[in-house]
Amino acid sequence: MITVNSLPGRTIITEGKERLYFSGTSYLGIHKNIVFQEVLRDGFRQYGTGYSSSRSSNVQLAIYEEAETWLANFTHAPSALTFSSGYLAGQALIHHLDQSSQFLYAPQTHPALWRNEQDNSSGEYHRWVSHLEAKVGYNHREVIIVANSVDPLYARAHSFDWVAHLPDHIKITLVIDDSHGLGVLGERGEGIYATVKKLVPKNVSLVVVGSIGKALGVPGGVVLGDATLIQLLKKSPYFTAASPVVPAYLYAMLRAEKLYPVLFAQLRTNVLHFQSLIKENSIFRYFGTYPVFYSADQNLCDALSEKCVLSSFPYPNPDSDCITRVVISALHTQSDLDTLGQLFSEYVAVNH
Repeated sequence: MITVNSLPGRTIITEGKERLYFSGTSYLGIHKNIVFQEVLRDGFRQYGTGYSSSRSSNVQLAIYEEAETWLANFTHAPSALTFSSGYLAGQALIHHLDQSSQFLYAPQTHPALWRNEQDNSSGEYHRWVSHLEAKVGYNHREVIIVANSVDPLYARAHSFDWVAHLPDHIKITLVIDDSHGLGVLGERGEGIYATVKKLVPKNVSLVVVGSIGKALGVPGGVVLGDATLIQLLKKSPYFTAASPVVPAYLYAMLRAEKLYPVLFAQLRTNVLHFQSLIKENSIFRYFGTYPVFYSADQNLCDALSEKCVLSSFPYPNPDSDCITRVVISALHTQSDLDTLGQLFSEYVAVNH
């Protein structure tokens, strides 16, 4: 375990030495972006450091609806509602939907969307999908299907083509956690909502939920869905009784509208460059232009630790095996990636 006194960017200072940092979930590097920091300071000056009130108060800040309109437009969703965290957004949604419906959880769904620990599901996503149509077909009441948009731990894409073939005799709600897709997936980082929406039959309602604190850099969460659902969630105690997102961050998000596509393009450039360096003898699993590269090699992290810090920790439990990954961000330079690529080539030449 590494303990530091400042948040890493493209590098990290450990034991008095600077090392390249390839970990974390700030895919666009917003947390270290000077432009974002400046507009965030402007936001703090206008709104203060927090908002100690309820969204149901008789005094309303316009920034919340402005930000939610932007998020809906950005993701191509009908409506959006923000919460102070992705976890709270997930719990608010799931408890609203938990009305004697049958829940079917995909493997590795985040605990933010569990009703209890019994909802934890393990196994392979594609195997779960192969049995899903039959499981749904046996039901005669509403079914809630819950899944992640992507597997960010093992760098695996999730196809949702199966949605078009779901049985049509019952009402189905499909809930997708897009925490690791918002800002990264899609043609411009808009996430998965629009892609899946094209596939859903009329009897399937699509809801996307997730953190906006990863690629988008805002400590908060969002639910994306139709206007009726959003209005019902606004009556939930998870919404009315909780403090909202710090408004200064939403202010910064709106002012960073033109910054996001620039960072998204840079991230893609970085990912493609790293892919070009490792494609000959890769021990990584990766897909598309997703910025996560998984390796089953348990020795890789230690072998490169003199110059690089990779993502490597036991998950989901402290006694689980370590999951080792390289996470690329928009902060990395071509030189950073060349260095990592060279270290990787040297390691492969000796160990594989």
